[in-house]
Amino acid sequence: MIPYHDENETQRPAYVTLILIAACTFVWIFVQGAGATIRLAESVCNLGLIPGELTGMVQAGVGFNMGHGLRCLTDPGPQYLNVFTSMFLHGGWMHLIGNMWFLWLFGNNVEDSMTRPRFVLFYLLCGVAAALAQVAAQPNSVVPMVGASGAISGVMGGYLVLYPRVRVYTLLPLGFFITTVQLPAWAMLIYWMVLQVFGGLSQSGSEGGVAFFAHLGGFLAGVFLIKIFAKNNHVMAHTSTDYQPQWGREGW
Repeated sequence: MIPYHDENETQRPAYVTLILIAACTFVWIFVQGAGATIRLAESVCNLGLIPGELTGMVQAGVGFNMGHGLRCLTDPGPQYLNVFTSMFLHGGWMHLIGNMWFLWLFGNNVEDSMTRPRFVLFYLLCGVAAALAQVAAQPNSVVPMVGASGAISGVMGGYLVLYPRVRVYTLLPLGFFITTVQLPAWAMLIYWMVLQVFGGLSQSGSEGGVAFFAHLGGFLAGVFLIKIFAKNNHVMAHTSTDYQPQWGREGW
């Protein structure tokens, strides 16, 4: 299922969401060379998060095959800043486009539920939680982890709590045909989370691929953190949902 629209109009322009999309796109084009082989490999190796490097369970100089005859060697000592830089990197055009699409679809409404400074902090905390979840699941992995999907998973978790009954329109491929279905947000998001659980359980820690545990960690972080960051008056302004939470603090 591919979501493409939700019946949840924003009350304010989603400036932070747009800035995050622009930042990831800028990094992809000007830092990662829009996927140019050497620049992509260098950015992933130098700015991506390597679990074994962060935990210290892998010695410096251990290599990971990046393809095209390129190898990524672990650095001495944990690279803490890479927890943040990895959130703005991507591994390919489809990786970037898919992540930015989900960020826009769900991020604008979650941003609308709180002040913009809160949303920045909420997004980054979800990204950190996602990274740490992947590190905890595969602490000795030398596979660099990149992508905004962990933080975006947190946004999706927050959306689930705030707007579970909002209808989300999705594309549903049926063989050679594609149809559309309307689902409540809770059904689509829980279905997505179940896929991450099975994906994580079936994946080998020594291989690259999707960081399923990061998705789960970010999603759960979003579910719990949204109760702290969302503001009642902002959420209740969304007339498309009858969900009226009684939590959240005023202020910044």
